Amino acid sequence: MAPASAAAQWRKVSTAAELMDAVRDGDPAIEVEGTVSGMPMLTLAPGVRLRGGTLEFGARGIRLTRDNILENVTVRCPDHEVAIGNDTTVADLGTLTLHRVRTRGQVLLLAEDAVYSGHVHVDTLLVEAADLRGRAARPHGFGVDALQGAFTLWNRQPDPAVVITAELLDIAVGSAETPARGSGVFVGGHGDWAGVGDGGVTKVSVLRTGEIHADGGIPPGTPDLISGGVFVISGAQVEKVHTAGAVTTYGQNDMVLDNWGQVVEWESTAPVTSNGPSGIGFVNFGDIDHLDVRAPIATHGVGARGFNVYEGTLRHAQFDSITTTGDGAVGVQVSKDLPVLDIRGDLVTSGGVGASLVRGVQMNLAATALSIKPGGRIGRATVGGKIATRGDSLVTVDVDGELDSLNAVGGISADGRSSDAVHLGGSVDARLDLSAISITAADGQAVVHTEG
Repeated sequence: MAPASAAAQWRKVSTAAELMDAVRDGDPAIEVEGTVSGMPMLTLAPGVRLRGGTLEFGARGIRLTRDNILENVTVRCPDHEVAIGNDTTVADLGTLTLHRVRTRGQVLLLAEDAVYSGHVHVDTLLVEAADLRGRAARPHGFGVDALQGAFTLWNRQPDPAVVITAELLDIAVGSAETPARGSGVFVGGHGDWAGVGDGGVTKVSVLRTGEIHADGGIPPGTPDLISGGVFVISGAQVEKVHTAGAVTTYGQNDMVLDNWGQVVEWESTAPVTSNGPSGIGFVNFGDIDHLDVRAPIATHGVGARGFNVYEGTLRHAQFDSITTTGDGAVGVQVSKDLPVLDIRGDLVTSGGVGASLVRGVQMNLAATALSIKPGGRIGRATVGGKIATRGDSLVTVDVDGELDSLNAVGGISADGRSSDAVHLGGSVDARLDLSAISITAADGQAVVHTEG
């Protein structure tokens, strides 16, 4: 941030008329005093800075062009409107900066139409409320559409030469009382219908989020629409994602943390919580080198799952603990290769059989703690606590793919009626040694060898 200049440089305004005059005149530095309302949408000329005060709009709010700075300002619009957006007829965004900004309404920054380059810098942003359910533009992939976020940075250019860069620090969304209606934070590039990045790229050095609350408001039973608390979409390349604040979702098909893009390092240092049906704590369809969730993942609801690897690549996944509650609430499910899985605490699932959204289809799943599907593989799995299920007619560890080694310090247990602790089938190597693990089933078998 450039240092504030002498007071004489800033044009101070306190009424709608004064503010519109300053914007029309292209004053390079505008300072708002108090609360100003009654303006139409304001478009800032290239290079204009605006700071201070509260701006209230009846429809859309501020439109940025090139090299604009918003600082210490509050922008309030109806929840379904865009509080801060950008003019897509401008070819180069320069650097758009949001510093200590608060909004009611979406922050939507797009590379489309004429926009072919630019950098976005965010340092401390709170979107108090936003409703994205009416947005027609949604990325599609893996059988579903994804709702836009309260904060959305999206490169929609089909040309892969178009690169938007960003540093996104301390973005918070919603509250427990007023969650975003849609996704929370959404960062993406251009993707094809299959969810693969095939055009313009958004490159982010750091994406760091504060507290996020989101509820997509998706009707029960919907098979092809999802939202996410923090969502990295196809076409996004992120060096580091850090969810530093708690991320909580509340609705049907709400993923808490979801990746369709490319992430080198993803770390979470605050709780990850889903409170709706078919939610998932962390789901990967893209590429991640290292994932480390250093706080509990907890899901509550029918078909809500803790951690899924359905597509893409993930080299090393680490978790504090994973707890899922509800029929069909799988703890960990892997359908691709995962070389290393480490869970420092417990992996515990409670429930029975229930409907859950899988790749755009509602399917019946059993509340398994650890599930390796055909085609999936875990190289080394280590659990510092226990692996347990609490429910009837369940399997605690169900291997239909490959598992090279497993260590569960606190043992493996099935506590329900007619429930088995371990099923081994698929391509499990006979050399898999479980002899050092305490394996118990209260009313079932400890280890069952099934046919592939």
